Amino acid sequence: MKRKIGFALAILAVYGMMFYGAIEVYASGFEIPIPVASGVSVSSTATAEIDYSNARDGYVMARFTGTASAQARVMITTPRGVQYQYRLNTNGTWEVFPLSGGNGEYTIGVFEPVEGNRFAVANRITINVILANEFAPFLRPNQFVNFNRNSSVVTLANRLAQGSSSTLETVGIVYQYVIDNIEYDFQLAATVQSGYVPDLEEVLRRRRGICFDFASLMTAMLRSQGIPTQLVIGYVGDVFHAWISVHTPETGWINNIISFDGRTWQIMDPTFAATSNQSEEFLNLIGDGQSHQPTNLH
Repeated sequence: MKRKIGFALAILAVYGMMFYGAIEVYASGFEIPIPVASGVSVSSTATAEIDYSNARDGYVMARFTGTASAQARVMITTPRGVQYQYRLNTNGTWEVFPLSGGNGEYTIGVFEPVEGNRFAVANRITINVILANEFAPFLRPNQFVNFNRNSSVVTLANRLAQGSSSTLETVGIVYQYVIDNIEYDFQLAATVQSGYVPDLEEVLRRRRGICFDFASLMTAMLRSQGIPTQLVIGYVGDVFHAWISVHTPETGWINNIISFDGRTWQIMDPTFAATSNQSEEFLNLIGDGQSHQPTNLH
């Protein structure tokens, strides 16, 4: 697999040399934009707050301020009617949620647990969003891709990207590191509970994870280098799965041209690449990399 990925990246690098100037402008001087609850535009109720001050930057923040014995929920409906559902802590701290459906009208709701699996509306607003740019949601941390400027994942990404001469080279270096150093955790995959969210510090410490961890880790590393990256959640056949798409100025969104097997390009799925030559069990789990069906972007 190393030889195949190296061959693919060599081809991409040659292609990218024609756009070297664009790459430099694209990645130079990047500082990680950290989401903040600015308090300029806030919807507040007795039990929940939604801060949409920075919606143009591709995110909103929410916090639950009431009392509850179980986690609250956040639901975001995109301009195309796609619904994103998240769990929300009930300790009163802000969490970040992406506006990944482009420009248009979003409905953001916070729901508090009532009894059993029942929830009541704690706060709900509808806002019209015009993004500062199409990449805004895919350059910042959020609940599923949680990092900051002092995170180990950022330190590692900075070290790996040091001396890289192009966006494509950085993508290749980070991709190769993840698939060479993180193992698929079959035990976690068999026991993971609904609502699981990657802890990237723990993933790096253990060097193990499930598909969600692989995708979140690489997304965080590339975003920290100013490279727009989508954490994609969807299905491979009938199996729930997570992978990534990456944008470079010379290729657009890279989601199907990262590794080459001599006949066809494979989808940019770090979990698949890390494990495909090692386990029939894994191949049965996510297929051959050709049937990915995305449903959500984070």
